[in-house]
Amino acid sequence: QHYNTMPSTTTRQGDGTTIVSPSNESLQSATIIICHGLGDSSEGFVDVAEHLASQLPYVKFILPTAKTQKVTMNMGMAMPSWYDIVGLDKRSNEFCNGIDESQQRIEKLLKDEHENLGVPYNRIVLAGFSQGGALSLYTGMQLPSKLAGIVVMSGYLPHESGFNIANGLQDTPIWHGHGAADPLVRITAANESQSAVKAKGATNYTLKTYPGLAHSVNPQEIGDVLSFLKQVLPPGGEGEFKVKLKDPSEMSVKELKGAISKAGLGRLALGLMEKREFVELLQKHRDGKL
Repeated sequence: QHYNTMPSTTTRQGDGTTIVSPSNESLQSATIIICHGLGDSSEGFVDVAEHLASQLPYVKFILPTAKTQKVTMNMGMAMPSWYDIVGLDKRSNEFCNGIDESQQRIEKLLKDEHENLGVPYNRIVLAGFSQGGALSLYTGMQLPSKLAGIVVMSGYLPHESGFNIANGLQDTPIWHGHGAADPLVRITAANESQSAVKAKGATNYTLKTYPGLAHSVNPQEIGDVLSFLKQVLPPGGEGEFKVKLKDPSEMSVKELKGAISKAGLGRLALGLMEKREFVELLQKHRDGKL
C-alpha cells in the first residue's frame, strides 16, 4: 500500500468539527479523537493532527469543538468548554457541570466510527489537551469496550468521585505528558491524577514531565505522543480490517463529487457528465489504479 503518495485531507464541518483523514478513505485502519482545551476550538490542534497524520497515514483524526457555555472560573464568560470549571483546586474539581453530556458526545463519536465504518475500539485512541485531556481520561476509562490507548496532555482527572474504571479496562495504556512549569494545571495535579486513577485500578499509566514547559505542548512532547501512538496503533498487517465504505455505485452524484473532491481528483473529473463515469473514477482511486 503506497501510503506516502496518499496525503491527508482536512475538512471542516458546520458544527465546528475538523477531520483530518487519508485522502484515499479506504486506507484508514485507525481513528484518533483529539479534544481541545478550555476556550479553544478544533482549530487549536489541527496543525498537530496534520503533523501526526503525515507520520500515521492510515489514521483518521476527528477534532470536535465543545459547545459554548458560561465558565464560573472565568467570571461567567461564555466560551467553548466541555464542562463548567469552578476553580483549579481539588475540591472545585468535583463540580464539573456538563461533563456527562460531553462524555456522551465523545461516546457517540466512538460508536459512529465503530458501527458506521467498522473501526474496532482497539484501533481507536482518545486524546486531548488540558480540559480536553481530562475529558478523554474520564471518558476513555469508563467505556463498555477497551480503547487502544488514551493521551492526556497537560490534563488531570476531573470529577474523581464520579469516576470508576469499567471492568476489563484497567490495563488500557494511558500516556500523560505535562509541563513541569505549568502554572494552571500544576504538576501536583498531574501526580495526584495518576495516583487516583491507579488507586481505582489502572495498571498502565505513564506520566512524563517536561522541564521548563508551561501550560502548552512542545515538539519533544509531540514526538513522544507520536511514539506512543505508533506503539498502540501500529500499521495493520495483511489481515488488517478495512473500513466499511459506501459502494460508489450506491452513491448519489453529489456524494460522488464530494468524495472525488476530497480525494484531490477534481482535475480528473473535469468534463465527466454521467454518473457511471464518476463511479468508475472513484473506484479506480480506491483500488489504487490511478
